[in-house]
Formats: sequence, structure tokens, C-alpha cells
Amino acid sequence: MKIAGIPAIVTGAVYGLGAATARRLAADGAIVAMLDLDGDAAEATAKDIGCIGFVCNVGSADSAEAAIAAARKRHGPAGIVINCAGIGCGSAVGGRDGRPADLAWFERVVRVNLTGTFNVICLAAANMMARAPNEDGERGVIVNTGSTSGYEGQIGQAAYAASKGGVIAMGIALVREFARSGIRVMTISPGPLDTRMFNGMFEGADNRLLDAAHFPRRAGKPEEYAKIVADIVGNPMLNGESIRRDGALRMGRVDQTGFWPVTKRSMKCALRSITSASATLRNAA
Repeated sequence: MKIAGIPAIVTGAVYGLGAATARRLAADGAIVAMLDLDGDAAEATAKDIGCIGFVCNVGSADSAEAAIAAARKRHGPAGIVINCAGIGCGSAVGGRDGRPADLAWFERVVRVNLTGTFNVICLAAANMMARAPNEDGERGVIVNTGSTSGYEGQIGQAAYAASKGGVIAMGIALVREFARSGIRVMTISPGPLDTRMFNGMFEGADNRLLDAAHFPRRAGKPEEYAKIVADIVGNPMLNGESIRRDGALRMGRVDQTGFWPVTKRSMKCALRSITSASATLRNAA
């Protein structure tokens, strides 16, 4: 599908992956609507790059419906939908004091990352099905954001890993349903990225995580994620797959033995880094 002239929706569009993707799509000629929990920031950022912005809580049926309806009223039904909204709040399942994790924590992470993604897909796909197909019979493409944690969750990531694993797993089910409508569904599963979440990690934990990659051993750039989005949209044969963008990061490839050394220090470091990132992103969406 050609990007130029196609209405597009990007969620979580104010920061990080969403912002880079919105800018890339707009630069390639898409008609972009930026959706974010921070509505004022969405409008300001959208104005800066020639788009429109709306407040949207992806985990709320009413909020997401209103935002997507507003985008359709301005631009018509979206042919490109990119789900970047998400949170990364971490917690141990069982604390040192013996008390279990707060169920509300798990439910909130899943509500935003998994239910929110599904919510936007439901609403946007219903509109996408009304679009006229192109010469290949294609009506649109949906790109979701998974994570390497959806494959290899780490300490404190039970909720996050479950939510991202769900995003990855539902992709092929959606593809099978949407095939008759000419709608593709893809997932990008990034490793460490140069975003607020990764940069908010406890000092030293970021380097340990990058050391688990093979090459390149650095944080990915949001613009690299956005480039993959553009490549997916433009290649009609990309469908039903999750692309890992992580420099071949595999937890367990750290030292010469090929194993991630699990020690009290490494566990403490992981938990402190997750707590730090959670504080940074607790109100993000």
C-alpha cells in the first residue's frame, strides 16, 4: 500500500515510537491523526508536523471510540493504524515481605497494552472495512507493538510480558479474520529502545541488557521502528508476523558461558530498574 494520501492513526503518538512513527508517516505523505492520553501534547505535536491530535485513553471504550470517530470525520476511514500506546509498570509477583502483588497492577498493564490495542483494532478495523480496496484488493494495514519481553520476560515483568505476549499471539488470529476484507496485521517486537522507558532504568542495568544483544549492542532508535512501519505498509506480502527488532538480543547471551548470570545483585538491579522505569511511565499511555 502506498503511504501518500492515506489516512493514518497512530496511538501513543506524543513520545518515543509513536511520535517518530507519526512524523515518518506524515513525511511520507500520510494524513495522520495522533492519539494520546495527553491530549494537549498530542494537539501541539500534531500542529508542529501538520497533523491533527486527539485525546485518547486506549483502555476506555468510550474515549477510543470518540477519538477514532473524530479522526474519521476529519480524514475519512483510516487505511493505516499503528498501535504504540503502552505502559511498562513493573512489580514483583511476591514481595520480600511475603505479600502478593496488587492485582490492580496486573490488570492496569494488561488493560492498556493488550485490551487497549485490541480496542483500537476493533474500532479502526470496522472503519477500514468500509474503504475501497486498491488494485491488490487491500483496504488497510494494522501494525501493533509487541516486545522481546513477550518472548522472554524478565524479573518484574509478569504483567508486561503477558500483555505483549498477548499482542503477538492475537496477530495471526486477526489476519485470518481480516483476510476476506483485505486487511493486513503485523507486529513489531522491539528490544531496548532510546525512549523514556529504557533511559529511566537504574544505572548499569541498561548496559547489562544491551550486553545480551549480539549486534549491534546499542539501544534502537525510535526512527528505526518508524522505518520498519513504513516498510511494512509498503510491502503487501508482510502479514501475520512479529518482527523482532533487537540486534538478536537473547536473555542468556551475556558472558562467555552463554548464560545470563542470575545472582542476588543482578536480580536486585533488575527490580530497581523496573521500579525506576515504572515511576517514569506510570501515567503514560
